[in-house]
Amino acid sequence: MIVRMWEVQAHPESLADVLSWVCERAVPAIGADPNLVGTEVFSSLDSRIVVITRWRREPRELEGPPGYLVTRKPHSWDFSPVEL
Repeated sequence: MIVRMWEVQAHPESLADVLSWVCERAVPAIGADPNLVGTEVFSSLDSRIVVITRWRREPRELEGPPGYLVTRKPHSWDFSPVEL
């Protein structure tokens, strides 16, 4: 399993718009992929949005929101589970 963490920071006045965009456009765009196991979306007090996706195989890229809504392009990192 591969876990991808995708993060973007909205301009403070655009947080609601970016969150709506992520939930209504970006996440549904990958939702039908048979390798997708699950998705979670989080927001923070400093206008960041994080999407955690779990994949059976190579993760798909999440589309970034319109540039005028965010402080910079999104970043993503891939992780694999650690057995304890």
